Amino acid sequence: MLIKFKSSDHIGENQVTDESVYHNRRDMLKKMGFVGTGALMAATTPSRAASLSLFGGDQAQGAVNPNLKALDFSAEKSAQALGQVQTPELKATTHNNFYEFGTQKNQPSELAQNFKVNPWQLKISGHVENELTLDYDDLFNKFALQERIYRLRCVEAWSMVIPWIGFPLAELIKLAKPTSDAKYVAFKTLYDPEQMPGQASRRIGGGIKYPYIEGLRLDEAMNDLTLMSVGMYGKALPNQNGAPVRLVVPWKYGFKSIKSIVSIELTKRRPKTTWNILAPNEYGFYANVNPDVSHPRWSQASERRITTGGLFARNRIETLPFNGYGEQVAHLYKGMNLRKNY
Repeated sequence: MLIKFKSSDHIGENQVTDESVYHNRRDMLKKMGFVGTGALMAATTPSRAASLSLFGGDQAQGAVNPNLKALDFSAEKSAQALGQVQTPELKATTHNNFYEFGTQKNQPSELAQNFKVNPWQLKISGHVENELTLDYDDLFNKFALQERIYRLRCVEAWSMVIPWIGFPLAELIKLAKPTSDAKYVAFKTLYDPEQMPGQASRRIGGGIKYPYIEGLRLDEAMNDLTLMSVGMYGKALPNQNGAPVRLVVPWKYGFKSIKSIVSIELTKRRPKTTWNILAPNEYGFYANVNPDVSHPRWSQASERRITTGGLFARNRIETLPFNGYGEQVAHLYKGMNLRKNY
């Protein structure tokens, strides 16, 4: 299944932006004493991501499911049909925020190569009639996999266009049968300091209290755009992108799209979330992409689209409300003050 959007979403790549914006969040962590020279050290294990080519090359570590490898997605053509300039696979797999493997963009692809994603368990619990536990194979086989080409907008003011593979979160929640007390959905990343150096070291992991936690309102989780992703670019997720399963919520800033999920709990009360706990004046619960609400230390009015140029290529585009998905999600926030509820 391919989700298509109107031509108003068309974005050219001949516009300009500034590379330095994302460093501001690292500066905040440095001032808090969490990011030092130890966080800048590269792993001795070479990155396999460097050998990947678009729609070909090696499978990422853990991509052992033959059903996924056999899927035939023409992601490049469909991205062009949507008027999007697709981010090259190599960039999407080497320019990552996954603090469990380090705060620098290159560290996840270098430090996550031996991360073991099979076997895996994802538990669904809380205010549900039917508690579930999915194993690794269930993630690929229990639901019909779809391709969704989404814009990913980081709070650091850069963005990508990525062909994800997965299934709607709503299908999983329906299977669990929420009770009337279920109002929110809480997510949790694997906690394994032996495999995740950022969890074992405050300097490498940015001072975050782990495991990483996130949350959505139930109606946000049930929206058709909300995706549980198990793959990208026609293959299983690389470890550094959140293998074996991650959330993708395209109208919210990227930190809401939690990676390597082991727990989904339906709750009555709004769950706490990692970045809101660390810096509540900067990162709200909703985190909807909003060009009219600046981050306290930089504007959100525009973004650098990572496309085909070098890492420092200047491709500035205007940021769209809800990242361009307002037609599908704006009704969820009718009557809300989206400045106060940032």
